[in-house]
This record gives sequence, structure tokens and C-alpha cells, in this order.
Amino acid sequence: MSSADVDEYVKTKLLPQHHDIVSALRALMTECAPEAEEVISYGSPAWKGAKILALISPSKTHVTLAFERGAEFEDAHGLLTGSGKRTRHVKIKAVESMNQDALRDYMAQAVRLDGR
Repeated sequence: MSSADVDEYVKTKLLPQHHDIVSALRALMTECAPEAEEVISYGSPAWKGAKILALISPSKTHVTLAFERGAEFEDAHGLLTGSGKRTRHVKIKAVESMNQDALRDYMAQAVRLDGR
């Protein structure tokens, strides 16, 4: 589900070099979590099921995709970083470097955990 608020964020606040990354992430999340709602949370684009599943945090050099319950994930791909109690994230510098299979797996785990 696309959100006008997220569309506006992309147009007005996101650096142009990150547009392709965010577009690809939005498409993947729509594929993996079609019931999730796109929202703005903590000032950034996010996807919400019963609770926040994941959110995007752009910087000048990359886009971070953070999973709210990522600390509970099985990380067979070894891409998740972070040491907090709950979240884990993946830093993405280019669409070409995105491991879409890994991201699909992480997104599916986020959806499954959201149901608990």
C-alpha cells in the first residue's frame, strides 16, 4: 500500500541519489508485506503491521533499512548489524548492491514476528 505521506517525503526530503534505493525497498515491502501500511514514523518512511515492521533512515552516503524486531531474526545472510536489544539494520549504498533475497527473508521474518 502506497502512502501519500511517504510519496511526499521521497519528493521533498530524500536525496536524489537515494530515490532508486527507496523505490526498490518500497516494491520489495509491497511484495513481502502487502498488508503493511506505509507511514511516517520518527520522521522517516516506515511500514506498519500491528506494530512497526521496518523503517528507512537515509544519510548522505547510504540508506539504512532497520527492522524493529531484527534482534529476533535468524540471520542466515550475515547482513544485519546493530547491537541494541531490538533492532537490526542493513546499510544500502546502491540498488545494484542490494541482496534482494536476503531482504525478502528479513521482511518475511518481520511479518511473521508481527503476528505474535
